[in-house]
Amino acid sequence: MDVSSVNSTDDKVTPPAVIKDTARQQLVKLGAGGLSLDAVARDSGLAVADVEAVFPHRDDLLTALVIDAYNTSGAAMEQADQTARDASASAGARLLAVTRALRQWSFDHPAEFTLIYGSPVPDYHAPQDTVPAASRTPAVLAGIVSSALRGGELTPPRRTVPGPPLLLPAAMELFGGVPEAPFSDIIERGIVLWSNLIGLLVFQVFSRTHDSVRDEAAFFDYAVAVAAESIGLVVPLGEKTD
Repeated sequence: MDVSSVNSTDDKVTPPAVIKDTARQQLVKLGAGGLSLDAVARDSGLAVADVEAVFPHRDDLLTALVIDAYNTSGAAMEQADQTARDASASAGARLLAVTRALRQWSFDHPAEFTLIYGSPVPDYHAPQDTVPAASRTPAVLAGIVSSALRGGELTPPRRTVPGPPLLLPAAMELFGGVPEAPFSDIIERGIVLWSNLIGLLVFQVFSRTHDSVRDEAAFFDYAVAVAAESIGLVVPLGEKTD
């Protein structure tokens, strides 16, 4: 269904952006579990029928918000990586730049961060439509790791994952295939890096480290550097990346 513009009951056009902006405000106040088309219609000054003409069900609206959140956070990382590459930054500096960009987006959009990385929304299951947008974040990380591998910026691991690759075909395709030894487990290590990054952001956005860390921004950089060691990449600390 094309939702770029839909005729409402009084022949006016209701842009999806109006509905989504109101829904994001609802996320801040009520959380994703409290989102409803009735509430969005009321707060946006629209008839429920107008909202339903664009997003027939709550899940359709949630899916649009999920896709937007993944796309905007992914775009922030991509822009940061492009800026770092334009400055001829090392792979480690690029990694620090993109993770800082995701951190900034997360603090600027905590409700949307919670929507995509917090607890699952009751009775909502994200459809396959969300996969391309969700793939942008790991794709940025994979691109940096791949570049580091090609550029000889990685240190071989002391211990490789035993046995055959622990990967699904999609993960191998995203990276461009499984590298040869001694980096044959670099994709698994990249997934560990990705999960460490999101877990770190969950801790910081939800204030799990505020009572134990004096400087959370500096700690974030340090944690990224430590996580990057698992893939053999050196992240420069104490340097600006933009």
